[in-house]
Amino acid sequence: MNSLVESPEATTALGRRVGETCKAGTLLALVGDLGAGKTHFTKGMAAGLGIDPKAVTSPTFVLMNLFQGRLRLAHIDLYRLDTVDLPSLGFYDVRDDGVVVVEWADKVDEKLLGDHVRVQFEHVGETSRRLMFHARGEQSAEFLRALNLSP
Repeated sequence: MNSLVESPEATTALGRRVGETCKAGTLLALVGDLGAGKTHFTKGMAAGLGIDPKAVTSPTFVLMNLFQGRLRLAHIDLYRLDTVDLPSLGFYDVRDDGVVVVEWADKVDEKLLGDHVRVQFEHVGETSRRLMFHARGEQSAEFLRALNLSP
């Protein structure tokens, strides 16, 4: 399902709506060019989970940040990695008991992520973005239906 957002604030608002709907075990794999809105979306998700969105920055140099809200949010950024070894990042330690957001998820074989929602960010204007949501498993399909983002 597609969603068109006209500004960074609208991207953050959509992320908040997604965060409010998250349950433990929710994984979002974010894919898109630099500056496409992945971190704005993640800030919104944090707000929807009861986490101060100002605390959320791209974890480019530390690879993963953990935040505690209604659920724990693990924010993973793979931008600086050429090869990705999910176990050494601690991915499987955080995968199932909170919410996980992986930026630059196209750097990893999506089969290794398990059931997840893939969110493709596409520039359509100076500040406009198209977000395309794709379920990769039954739990994720159910999640998108709950958000009314499933066809």
